Amino acid sequence: MGTIDLRAAADGNLIADLSSQVHQLPCCIRFDGPADVSHYFKPKTSEVEIDGVRTEEAHFRGRKLQGATISLPSGYSGFVLGQASNLNANGKRKASSITEENPCWEAKAKFDNLTYWNHDNLPSKDDTFVRSFHWFNIAETLHKPVKVEDLVAAVSHGGKDQL
Repeated sequence: MGTIDLRAAADGNLIADLSSQVHQLPCCIRFDGPADVSHYFKPKTSEVEIDGVRTEEAHFRGRKLQGATISLPSGYSGFVLGQASNLNANGKRKASSITEENPCWEAKAKFDNLTYWNHDNLPSKDDTFVRSFHWFNIAETLHKPVKVEDLVAAVSHGGKDQL
């Protein structure tokens, strides 16, 4: 098991802010490295608005994509993680070599919104990706402490429509 170090994220000036630059594409790209994405991938705002969200249009490898930019829920942040450097301040390798077994990841950038893309459909509130954000509300409700008053009210009313 590894660790995630978010200390750099605590000071917003130490890591890059990638808001409005994070895209969730409906494909798998088998490449891990730098690419001049902005030279080839040029989303444009379209005139279509669905569910109060302005849609965007782009092309990727000749296929038309339609997307929408959504904000992360309040209280949540997105991070781009990268493997932590195994070098000390002098540029020499650290003595500990357990990083292969227990990798350490650190925040390299942050974002508070992202654009998700569909191949053939206009974005909508019924998209699987957007619906997955409902889990934040469900998880919050599931983990919220139950008050004694709520239990008493549920028992006295036969438990109907209370919990």
